[in-house]
Amino acid sequence: MNKSNVKIGATLAALATTVALVVPAVQSQGAKTVKIDGSSTVFPITEAVAEDFQALKKGAVRVTVGVSGTGGGFEKFCSNNASVRTDISNASRPIKTEEINACKASKVEFIELPIAYDALTVVVNKANTKVSQLTVADLQKMWSKNSQNSGVKNWNQINSSFPANPFKLYGPGLDSGTYDYFKEVVIGKNNDIRSDFTPSEDDNVLVQGVSRDPNSIGYFGLAYYEENKDKLKAVAIINPDTKKPVLPSPTNVNNGSYKPLSRPIYIYINKASANKPEVKEFVDFYLKNAATLSREVGYVALPAGDYTKAQTRFANRQVGRVALRPGL
Repeated sequence: MNKSNVKIGATLAALATTVALVVPAVQSQGAKTVKIDGSSTVFPITEAVAEDFQALKKGAVRVTVGVSGTGGGFEKFCSNNASVRTDISNASRPIKTEEINACKASKVEFIELPIAYDALTVVVNKANTKVSQLTVADLQKMWSKNSQNSGVKNWNQINSSFPANPFKLYGPGLDSGTYDYFKEVVIGKNNDIRSDFTPSEDDNVLVQGVSRDPNSIGYFGLAYYEENKDKLKAVAIINPDTKKPVLPSPTNVNNGSYKPLSRPIYIYINKASANKPEVKEFVDFYLKNAATLSREVGYVALPAGDYTKAQTRFANRQVGRVALRPGL
């Protein structure tokens, strides 16, 4: 299957964010099941892996992939209810301390595996010819609660060269790791995102919103922009070190110039589940194919050595939050 032709947005539009998506190959009634939930950002890679793995297994294994957001996914992964608990959690950020504690309370040990890089992509409507680049300070002024309280609502309040039109904001919902990452990097840990934006865990809703409103702006993962280039315009972000505008791209993520809106993304494996043959085989397949499939769905593959280290970590069942290297 050519993953570059997968209409990720159309697939997600058919989903409720808390309902598991089944990506079936030919299935049999006695098929083993691998249960996955979590980040909409990680969904495209995991969906692609699941499709290929199920085809390989010819119905012997069924893989379900839910889209509850990173936080919602960890709630299931760390649940004390075994019928709710998932085998694998997709995450667009590292697991938080409170989520680690929830896992401990449920006696869930986890194996953390980075699988690719993502770049958060800021987008505007293609008809917006005035806005081609923004600084992090511009984004903060636009998105912060303080700005909402002080009446910042027009483009020209961000930059006097911008139109005197009110902007419309679209962004991931509060359960999304993408939201958490944007808030931390752009708004700051001690500040809040304004409340008058349109949130959704379904990135396709954000794509549709920005594509229909010439005064809108939004953000989501690079994969969704790559799927919708014909509808949206990516905004270059001024690198805080070089002061030069940089567009999101695999090259700019790998060379470190797309700062600060690029990040690693992860899957988390329940250690007990890893002892199930179907889960072990799925994760092994995932790590062997992550580089190829991440590129095919619009993400940035890790260096080969990182996948080797991740395979070793999984083989050794190394649990806990331990970075493979600085920044990962």
